[in-house]
Amino acid sequence: MWNLMCVKVLEHGQSALRGLCRTCVRGKLAACVGQSHPSITQRSRGLSQRPPWRVLFFGSDDFAVESLKLLHASRGDGAVVDMLEVVTLSSSVPVRKYAEEHKLRVHDWPDVDFSGQFDVGVVVSFGCLLQERVINKLPYGILNVHPSLLPRWRGPAPVFHTVLHGDKFTGVTIMQIRPKRFDVGPILSQELYPVPEKITAEELGASLAIVGAQLLIDTLRNLPERIANRREQAKEGATFAPKISSSLSWLIWEEQTCEEIGRLFRAIGSRIPLRSIWMGRTIKLLDFVGECQPFLGSHSAAVPGSILYQKESNTLLVRCKDGWVGFKAVKLKKRLSAADFYNGYLHQSFLNKSPSQKSCQFQSYRERTQHFPKGQSAKPLLLNTGVH
Repeated sequence: MWNLMCVKVLEHGQSALRGLCRTCVRGKLAACVGQSHPSITQRSRGLSQRPPWRVLFFGSDDFAVESLKLLHASRGDGAVVDMLEVVTLSSSVPVRKYAEEHKLRVHDWPDVDFSGQFDVGVVVSFGCLLQERVINKLPYGILNVHPSLLPRWRGPAPVFHTVLHGDKFTGVTIMQIRPKRFDVGPILSQELYPVPEKITAEELGASLAIVGAQLLIDTLRNLPERIANRREQAKEGATFAPKISSSLSWLIWEEQTCEEIGRLFRAIGSRIPLRSIWMGRTIKLLDFVGECQPFLGSHSAAVPGSILYQKESNTLLVRCKDGWVGFKAVKLKKRLSAADFYNGYLHQSFLNKSPSQKSCQFQSYRERTQHFPKGQSAKPLLLNTGVH
């Protein structure tokens, strides 16, 4: 309630405090100011109560650049943004490149100069937890553009998990950040976004970056009102989206379906190739083409991990839990087309195959999850598919 009262003071002046005892006003308002809102003294020094805002932007990657672009384009008379400065990380990140190209002042995290009297902060895909002392220096707090419908997919990789889990809908959330924990702050705005079929995480992220940038500008246009009407995140339905690990790329043929392998490829394939084991060696499976059907013969009895080469489509087919999936290329020491892999490796394996050999099958790989004694490392667990 007192946070909302502070917003009313910003909009209507001290008349918003009429009817309250002086002790309550001094104590509660001072506490509220220390959290996220300006004091009357700050206000008298020129704190903005409506756009254009003086914005301090925190960001790093391409997703963040879309919001920075729109903030930059929103400067000028009658616009949403008055002053815009940028806080970023190393010299190689896209946000720094954009800021320097467009002559925006850049602060090197964590050395930030707050003498510019900023009204509000904006953090987009920054990767660092902002301390309470930093949040408190911005009278309207710090807004975050998050590519999910919070509280679903809190964490650093919401777009990847949206695709990986086959969500039909996602969206963008504008929230106020809180110290010590990511993605738990009150929601100011949300926009729903239907997930197109067969979209990759990279494509979805690019679309949500544009949606998020526009939603950010819409929120800033009515910032005091949005803060006054903010809502806490629901306790139900919260899920966590941890960073994508390379261990996810190992395929378990007897457990994963065609649909699950397709979602996995669309989620991580642009960054981490899918992998399996072939004759004791790691093989990367490239250029996924989805579920396939063998043209000739009956292969209903094939075990998971079985390999076929389909000459007509130049595709390598692999049996999984409920069908066959196809790949156009693989990588051992170097990249090989499906035809090159068949001619150079598989053809001889088919000719020399004996009942006890697994040379025409991929083996599943699963990292051991149990704890090992100190000094002893985990060893790969190979799952032999089929029968000897």
